[in-house]
Amino acid sequence: MRYLIDTNILLFYVRESDRLSKEVSELLWDTSNTINVSSRSIEEIIHLLRIGKVEVPFWKETKDIFAHIEELGFSVDYFKKEHILTLGKLTPIPDHKDPVDHAIMSHAITNKTTLISSDSKMRFYQNQGLKFIWNRV
Repeated sequence: MRYLIDTNILLFYVRESDRLSKEVSELLWDTSNTINVSSRSIEEIIHLLRIGKVEVPFWKETKDIFAHIEELGFSVDYFKKEHILTLGKLTPIPDHKDPVDHAIMSHAITNKTTLISSDSKMRFYQNQGLKFIWNRV
């Protein structure tokens, strides 16, 4: 199976694996699954590191993030024109204004992959084509 993981899932995986549900942990550890990380998540992580909202000691430079994702056996999936076109059609729900979340959901919808996230608001986009697994801990 192919999955796209949200930024929070990648951060939990590398820093706080106890914040992953048993189901999500099993999916991420199953080597028969393809786990992708959106390039938009990497942009978000760079921002979070710069403002000090998260700390990952072994990610000193941006290249370290890419190298670690590769070491984990995950792949970076780049945000392209077709994802932006889907983003333009996405109808945000009230009280969910995070542009990175919208981009990542559009990425998953366009690629027909299942998105894994701890953001419970994302489940309300399933009627717009999002396949979703909620990391409920």
